[in-house]
Amino acid sequence: MLHYLTQAIGFQLIFLIIYDLFLKKETFFNYNRLYLLVTIGLSFALPFIEISRFQGIVPDEFIVRLPEVVIGEVDAVNSNIVPLNTLIIESSSFSILKTIFFTGFFVALFIFFRKLYKLYALAQKSPKQREDGFVLVKLFESSAAFSFFNLVFVGEELNNNERDTILKHEIIHVKQKHTLDLLIFEILRIVFWFNPLIYIYQNRIASLHEYIADSIAIKQQNKKDYYQNLLQQVFDVNDMSFINTFFNQSLIKKRIFMLSKEKSKQILKLKYVLLIPVVCSMLFYSSCSAKKTAVKQSTTEQTVTEQTTSPLTNKVDAIKQQIMVQGNVNPDEERGIALLAKTIESRSINQDLVKQIQDYIAIQNKTTLMTKIADLFDQMQAQGHLQPFEEKALKGLLVLTTDNGLNNPLYKDVAEEVEVPFGVIDEVPVHPSCASLTSNADKKACLSKNISMHVNRNFNMEIAKQLGLEGRQRINVLFKIDKNGDITGIRARAPHPDLEEEAKRVIATLPKFTPGKHQGKAVIVPYSLPIIFQVHSEQKASNDKSSDEQSYGHTDKIPFTKVDLPPAFLSCASVSDVEELRKCTSQGIAKYINKKFNLKLAEDLGLKGKHRIEVIFKINKRGEVTNVKARASHPDLEEEVIRIIYSMPNFVPGKHKGEVVDVMYSLPIEFLIAA
Repeated sequence: MLHYLTQAIGFQLIFLIIYDLFLKKETFFNYNRLYLLVTIGLSFALPFIEISRFQGIVPDEFIVRLPEVVIGEVDAVNSNIVPLNTLIIESSSFSILKTIFFTGFFVALFIFFRKLYKLYALAQKSPKQREDGFVLVKLFESSAAFSFFNLVFVGEELNNNERDTILKHEIIHVKQKHTLDLLIFEILRIVFWFNPLIYIYQNRIASLHEYIADSIAIKQQNKKDYYQNLLQQVFDVNDMSFINTFFNQSLIKKRIFMLSKEKSKQILKLKYVLLIPVVCSMLFYSSCSAKKTAVKQSTTEQTVTEQTTSPLTNKVDAIKQQIMVQGNVNPDEERGIALLAKTIESRSINQDLVKQIQDYIAIQNKTTLMTKIADLFDQMQAQGHLQPFEEKALKGLLVLTTDNGLNNPLYKDVAEEVEVPFGVIDEVPVHPSCASLTSNADKKACLSKNISMHVNRNFNMEIAKQLGLEGRQRINVLFKIDKNGDITGIRARAPHPDLEEEAKRVIATLPKFTPGKHQGKAVIVPYSLPIIFQVHSEQKASNDKSSDEQSYGHTDKIPFTKVDLPPAFLSCASVSDVEELRKCTSQGIAKYINKKFNLKLAEDLGLKGKHRIEVIFKINKRGEVTNVKARASHPDLEEEVIRIIYSMPNFVPGKHKGEVVDVMYSLPIEFLIAA
C-alpha cells in the first residue's frame, strides 16, 4: 500500500507541475477542467495497471482451492533454482499507522458532514424561490453569494445590479455541474486527508470554475460593470470547499487577470499532447516497478543475482534455464553447444567452422533451445568480439552441458564460479541433521524442512507491530550454499526494507552445510526461499472466531467449503451427501479439463517441463460459469484454460440458507510436458 501511495502521489505531483508550468495561464478553461479530472483519476489508476494479481481479485475467504489438475503423465521437473517450501509466519498486530489513518479519516468525515449540515440548515431556514433550472435561496443580513448543485444562495443586502450579475454567474455553475467536481475532490480529501496535493488539485479546479463562469457571464454584461461588482464587496462567505462562491477575496485578482487576458491561440492546445508521453512514461515506470516487486519463484528471482548483464548473457541465462528444466538435449542441440565451445576455444572463426555454424543455423524445425543457440551465434558475429564477462557466461553454460566440464582446462577460469542448480547436481548440499540420508530427494526434503523450522523459530514476530503491517506480506529470499558449505550471497525483496533485513539476518544464522558436489568437486548451489508473513489485526482475529452466519449471512458469495449445498457437476446431480457432492464436483471439473485440454499446444509453443496455471471463476445463480480469469507463463496457456472453463456445461447452482447463491472457485493447474 505504501508503495502504491508513493507512486500515486508522485504522479499527481508531476501532473500538477505540468499544469502549473504549461496550462494554468491559458484560457482553455474547459480543457483544463478536463485535464485536472482525468489526471487525478490516472494518478490512482496507473499504479494498478501492471500490479493487479489473482490475490487481489477476490478475498481469500471466498476462494476454495480444488485439487490440482495434472495434465500429462510425467514426473515433476527440477528447475534451475531449488524452490523450498513456502513458509507462513502468522502474528497478531495492532497497527499504529492504521489507527492514525482512521483517526484522520473520521475527523475529516466529521468536518465534511458538519459543513454539509450547516449548509442544509441554512437552506431550510431561508426563503426559497424556484426559478427556471435552479432554486434561489435568499440569505438574511448577508452579502454572500454561492451555489451548491441547483441551489443558488444570494444575500439580501446585494443591490439589484449585483444580484443580476451574480445570478448569471452562479447559474453557469449549476448548469455545468461544478459542484460534482468539488465533491469528488472533497471525497478524496476525506480518504487521502494526509495528501496535500489533493487540496492543491481542489484549489486549482475551484479557480477554473470561476474562470469558466466569468468567461460566459461577461458575454452578457459590460466588462467594466462586472469588474466593479467583483471589487466593491466586503465578503462574508464561510469557508466551504465544496461550494462555488462568487465572492472569494483570494481569487478576485486572478479572476480579473484572466478576464482581461487575451484568448489563447488555438495552436497552444498542442500543450495537452504533453500528457501522452508523460502517461506512457508513468506506465513504463509502474510496469517496471511491478515487475521488480513481483514475487515469482523463478524468473524474477534469478535475474536479481546478475550484476553485469548484456543481451548475450541474458540469452545464455535463458538457455541455462531451459536446459535445467528440459533435463536433456537432443543431438542437434548438443551439436549447437559443441559449436559454441569450438568458437570460444578457437578465439577466431575459421572458414570450416563458419560453414558448420551456418549449416547449424539453417536447420529447419528448430526447437526453442536450438533457436536460442542460433541467436547467440548471430549476436557473436554481429558484435565481432566477446566482452570478458560474456565469454565467462558462455563458458559457464558449456561447463554445465559438457561431460566433465568442471575438469576441462579450457573452462578453468569459470569452473570455480559456476553455480550448479539442483536439476543437474550430482550431490546436493546436506543439512547437519540430514547426514544419514542417502538420496538427493530425501536430502532436499530434509534441508527444506530444517530451513523452514529455523526461520519459524528465529524470525522476529515483533516486526509487524513496529511497522504497523497487516495482511499478507511476501518476502523473497535468494541465497547460495558455497563450496565450503557456508551461506553466501543473501538477497531479499519485500514490501518493506525492515522485512528484507530481518529475512537476511535469519538466513545468515543457518548452520554450516556439507557442500554440494558435482563431477567430484564441491560447487556453489543457488536456492530460493519464499516466505509468507501473515499479520492479523485484533479485529480480524475476532472476526475469524465469529460464526458462519456473521461471516457469510449477508452475502450471496459463499465459499465452497461453507455453502450448504455446493454447485453440482452434471454427473453429480444425483449425489445426496453434501461432502460427497463437493468431492464429485471437484473431480468432475478436473476430468473435464484433462479431457478438453489441447496437449498439442505445448508442442506448438515449444514448451518443456513444468508450467503452472492459476484460474479463478464463478458459478452464478443460474449455474453458469462466469468471470473466468487465468494467469500462466504464456498467454496461449491462459487463453486455452479460459476457453475450457467457459465451455463447461451449466451446473446445478449452489444454495445457502435455502437461497441460490454465487460460488467462487480457485483452480491451480500443473501443466507437465516431457522433453
